Amino acid sequence: MSADALPPLSAAELAALAHAERPGRCATCAPLVCPGWESVHSAFDTSVLHRVGTLRREDVDEPTVMEHHPRGTHGWSIDAPIAPAFFPYNRCDVWTCKACARPFLRYTEYGGYYEDDRIRQVNAALIDDAQP
Repeated sequence: MSADALPPLSAAELAALAHAERPGRCATCAPLVCPGWESVHSAFDTSVLHRVGTLRREDVDEPTVMEHHPRGTHGWSIDAPIAPAFFPYNRCDVWTCKACARPFLRYTEYGGYYEDDRIRQVNAALIDDAQP
């Protein structure tokens, strides 16, 4: 499924996914449960995740590369806001664990000589609908 075929999710819809009740610890996605951005370990079987939507906006010609850190956080902070209109969230797809439906955000960081698949668990308390 291409990103174009995915339904765009609003901040409210993302929060609803994160607020959904789910069992405690899930053995399937436990290695991915992290409060901040982490690299997906190459040995992790990502087929246990299901892509359910995207934060990419088709109505935006060029997504901003600005980050949103009103409380002095930074991109790697575990309490950094999840702001869908800002980088890197505006380049994320939303995935859920097939076993427990825990939501995650994923995007690929492109460096000069590498690609890094990054993932972050969605924490509803950190979702910020600010606009650039």
